[in-house]
Amino acid sequence: MTDVGPRWPEDPADPGDWRITRAGYGDPDVTALVEQVQAVYVERYGGPDETPLDPMMFVPPHGSFFLGHLAGTPVATGAWRRTTAAVVPGLPAGTPLAEVKRMFVAPAAQRRGLARRMLAHLEHSAAGTGVRAMVLETGIAQPEAIALYTSSGYEPIAGFGHYRDSPLSRCFAKVL
Repeated sequence: MTDVGPRWPEDPADPGDWRITRAGYGDPDVTALVEQVQAVYVERYGGPDETPLDPMMFVPPHGSFFLGHLAGTPVATGAWRRTTAAVVPGLPAGTPLAEVKRMFVAPAAQRRGLARRMLAHLEHSAAGTGVRAMVLETGIAQPEAIALYTSSGYEPIAGFGHYRDSPLSRCFAKVL
């Protein structure tokens, strides 16, 4: 029998050996997973995400980039960066905000609750730096992402950022 890669627990409620580590935006594992998510965007939207990103946006205290490892294999990414571009209803101007970026779980590791765990980690790590609310932008061709965010307490807000005027874009926020 040929080995087909890592063997992960079958029970989605128990992801087994799951850990999250901070990584640089240029890390080879980050690059490989970001290429995978960009391929998803090309498939679903006809092109990659063209949001301007500077790797320095993900260097503490301005932000952080994380890798999720399952049984030692990098299978997920998630990041946050501070932003002033969004307005969160009920919060005064100038409230520290962070934007969720590059949330992704490789297809072979999906449906195990890893995205939810990564999102909770992003919220916790950003809150630890004084961030009071998380904001994000996703698209209508990603219903599974919208379901994750809304079931995690995110509520719709006005568009912001690179795709603020796109009819395909949906923006959300969560007060921490």
